[in-house]
Amino acid sequence: MSPRTLPDEIRPHAEEYFENVAPAHDWHHVQRVAALAETLAAEYDPDERILFSAVWLHDIGRGREDRGEIDDHAEWGAEEAGELLGGFDVTDSEIEAVQHCIRAHRFSNDVDAETLEAKLLSDADNLDALGAVGIGRVFCYGAEHDQPMHDPDVPVEADKTRSGATSVNHFHKKILRLPERMYTDAGKRMAEERRTFVEAFVERFEAEAAGER
Repeated sequence: MSPRTLPDEIRPHAEEYFENVAPAHDWHHVQRVAALAETLAAEYDPDERILFSAVWLHDIGRGREDRGEIDDHAEWGAEEAGELLGGFDVTDSEIEAVQHCIRAHRFSNDVDAETLEAKLLSDADNLDALGAVGIGRVFCYGAEHDQPMHDPDVPVEADKTRSGATSVNHFHKKILRLPERMYTDAGKRMAEERRTFVEAFVERFEAEAAGER
């Protein structure tokens, strides 16, 4: 049996959780994470059955969290994934491995990725928050939450919020820190390139907002 058989079977079930999910974390995001995981995995030898099952399932709780129905989409998603995987030909250890990947992928969770598959998923997910795509996602997310793009009266050094009171501050507080959280060498290389692009964008944005350019 191909190692991709299980993920291919799971994929349509996972997609059902993304109806009416906002653009920053929609099904297109999951598809991009899958493509990034494919690129990263080419340099390693992961269990593709575990990795890509986790890829398709990692954000199934995101819509519920955004609607305020749950507090932690990663924890809820891991539990829901366990229920879903129970209907397939998988072992308990495989279910636990997928659940660990899902729990460890979230930026704000204190769960370290302990397996290669969890590290690859985390890196792929973080990479989608960087670069040109990441810039687009930040502004989508800000609009979803009625957050201003930029407020000169709230510079990042005076912003006491955890992830940024504005989209521009969010770049400084979270997005530009993502390369520090990468696990794999392949992920680190891609993250540095994408961070350089974001840094140039933010510098230009702030100069334009100040009327300097």
